Amino acid sequence: MEVGIGLPISAPELLPDWARSADAGPFTTLGLLDRLVYDNPEPLVALSVLAGATSRIRLQTEVLLAPLREPVLLAKQAATLDRISGGRLVLGLGVGGREDDHEAAGTDLHSRGRLMDRQMSVMRRIWSGAAYSETVGPIGPRPHRANGPEVLFGGFQPAALARVARFGDGFLAAAPPSWVGPLIDTVRRSWDEAGRSGTPRIVAQANAALGPQPVVDDARAAMAAYYRFTGDRADQMVAGMLTTPAAIRHTIAQYADLGVDEVMLYCYGRDPGQVERIAEAL
Repeated sequence: MEVGIGLPISAPELLPDWARSADAGPFTTLGLLDRLVYDNPEPLVALSVLAGATSRIRLQTEVLLAPLREPVLLAKQAATLDRISGGRLVLGLGVGGREDDHEAAGTDLHSRGRLMDRQMSVMRRIWSGAAYSETVGPIGPRPHRANGPEVLFGGFQPAALARVARFGDGFLAAAPPSWVGPLIDTVRRSWDEAGRSGTPRIVAQANAALGPQPVVDDARAAMAAYYRFTGDRADQMVAGMLTTPAAIRHTIAQYADLGVDEVMLYCYGRDPGQVERIAEAL
């Protein structure tokens, strides 16, 4: 089982410390959340900085809200980061459910899924090296992988789950072990029905905070603020945060039983010392 670290968003200046520590440890991926109308670092810019601070660990958006971005420029940005990092970019994508994000970006909340499908067709064409159109040639640079960076999709609705087989390489399962199983089964079934070879990569997500009580309190407060728009669900998510080594190991084992390939442990608390504590817990 691979284990990655989801980075806190409340202290961008500390992210290189987190990244270097994770790169030196047992972790496989660095993840970074995305919002537009929020006090968080833009993930592609931030991960570009972290690519230079690390040498081996994957760099993952989880999830980048693709409909908020113009697809040609997004394809070029992603290909650039993937190429410079030696193929370490994992482009985790979602449609975004915040009305204010879409209002600020000038996009239609109600057609965001269809927009993402069109975006993926454009980006896959650009990454392949084909001409953009009859009058516009290829758009570089070519990504490290021939067909573009690895793409994972997050979501819960049937259309989002089906998108994995249509356009992606895997599924971001941001749900607890108690109810994520049917989502994973649906993704795998859609994958087989689409005639895709191999299996989709499954990446699960859990929220964690390890350290003295102020570290845990900081994480809970930051997470509650980030998910306040969800109402009562924010309280439930905060209550489910993993705050002991035993809880982290147990949750990872549960995901392993479901055939998950990697677990991302998201840390909302700012203390970089959590990287070493989580490494010891593993």
